[in-house]
Amino acid sequence: MDRILEVDAANLTLFAEAGAVTAKISQAAEDAGLFYPPDPGSMKISTIGGNVAENSGGLRGLKYGVTRDYVMGLEVVLASGEVLFTGNKCVKDVAGYSLRDIFIGSEGTLGIITRVLLKLVPKPAARRTLLAIYDRMEDAAETVSAIIAAKIIPCTLEFLDTLTINCVEDFAHVGLPRHAAAVLLMETDGHPAAVDHEAGIMAELARKYGATSVQVAETAEQAAALATARRSAFSALARVAPTTILEDATVPRSELAKMIRFIQDTSQKYALKIGTFGHMGDGNLHPTFLTNERNHEEMARVEQAMKEIFNHAVSLGGTITGEHGVGVAKKKFLKDALGELNVSVMRKMKAAFDPQGILNPGKIFNP
Repeated sequence: MDRILEVDAANLTLFAEAGAVTAKISQAAEDAGLFYPPDPGSMKISTIGGNVAENSGGLRGLKYGVTRDYVMGLEVVLASGEVLFTGNKCVKDVAGYSLRDIFIGSEGTLGIITRVLLKLVPKPAARRTLLAIYDRMEDAAETVSAIIAAKIIPCTLEFLDTLTINCVEDFAHVGLPRHAAAVLLMETDGHPAAVDHEAGIMAELARKYGATSVQVAETAEQAAALATARRSAFSALARVAPTTILEDATVPRSELAKMIRFIQDTSQKYALKIGTFGHMGDGNLHPTFLTNERNHEEMARVEQAMKEIFNHAVSLGGTITGEHGVGVAKKKFLKDALGELNVSVMRKMKAAFDPQGILNPGKIFNP
């Protein structure tokens, strides 16, 4: 079930089976002169059905949104065995409840996604990639706030801390500055004149808010190398310790500096190695624990540190997951994050769609 069934250039849609790999979908859109924006870091191996089930994000989420924003229709097998198709190629459709939105991000607990109808957009005419280097992580966070305040919505605003920078450089050898406390990978796309204008303002703001240097990719190859560096962050960190726990918390952009500092302080408090990277433009951070699951005493510290990080994210108006989902690992944090009533309504939805509890039992909350 990995076929791309149709690319409809007239209606800007793509129809694919759930097992189609995300990168293959992106390439099929590009071959038609179009663009599928969602780009999760795992796009070379992740499937579109999985992306929809998790409502995956990606590096371009700030400007273009997440998977949900590109799903026009779904074929879903219900717990009863019935096959439901919801949605169509119409740009506007408010006939009844939006059933497709119920299945998006449901983590396979309400139905099994088998085919997906996706929205495509015109391919941007130009793109510019910049790398800003900082001696203080807080300055990188302040730069992000300043760029958004200047009413610029870049395609990409990605963040790497010093631990991640050095792991990536060991892994990918792309010339990242090992001495830096943080780097921001910034990308703007669109009309060539607008791209030049926005890139200039972003470089100016980065310097104003503490960047020691701002590098501009001169070629498409250089830009691709920088993007590859960011996409390889998890793989690079995973080489450092026997167990790698990639976490996911999101806060309002105005609270990024506080959240990054809290993660650093928590790392020191519990004597843990935590590399932080993520989609700073939309407030989505990935604190990544480098540990050893055989060391039970250390894992107890990891669990306590995770709890404090999630609680702090919620206290700042954030959430316990921006794109990875709840699954099994985070269900114990769900009630505190959302409240009893929200969880109760979700349970009622689960019971309505899956009365026997046969779809991914134990995911999101206990049976």
